[in-house]
Amino acid sequence: MNNAMDRLINKIKETNNPTVMGLDPRYDMIPECIRAKYDKSVEGACKAILEFNKGLIDSVCDIVPAVKPQIAFYEMFGVEGIKVFNETCKYAKEKGMVVIADIKRGDIGSTAAGYSNAYLGKTPLCDEKVSIFDVDFVTVNPYLGIDGVKPFIDDCKEYGKGIFILVKTSNKSSGELQDLKLEDGKTIYEKVGELVSSWGEELARRIWI
Repeated sequence: MNNAMDRLINKIKETNNPTVMGLDPRYDMIPECIRAKYDKSVEGACKAILEFNKGLIDSVCDIVPAVKPQIAFYEMFGVEGIKVFNETCKYAKEKGMVVIADIKRGDIGSTAAGYSNAYLGKTPLCDEKVSIFDVDFVTVNPYLGIDGVKPFIDDCKEYGKGIFILVKTSNKSSGELQDLKLEDGKTIYEKVGELVSSWGEELARRIWI
């Protein structure tokens, strides 16, 4: 299977570039020459964001292997923002780029499965299953345990997708939890890293062998 990791590795080799372009749009930082084309409404702002994103993708698609849109910057504009997120992902894929949806989902059971269906797998609909966002990778928060990660792993296996799981984050207050020491002297984030490695062992073998 030509899975997501294979595609990412191939694009890195093709472009000779291991970087990823983040797409975290802030309306007030979009050039005025783009914003001036649209009215000052949610819909207008979203049109400006989409034009800006497409321009960035056009500019780098031959030299950067992947894009990473952060879902929060689209959700803040509601339904119209989600549409822009989806159109941005589709456009990047049309231009041959790998898409990493930065969603950092972390929930359990059927809720985690629902998130995974939306981004990596397929959503059941009557007698069929349909792709919704259909990105290549997502980011996942593991701090609720394996229950919140397994649905993503299962969809990675079935649909050839991939996940990036956060372990140690860079925000200033991360140490309040992640740096706490356990009885064996390891930090919480080190223990989480070990768990993540064990959870993904089968998937890693599928990727590399």
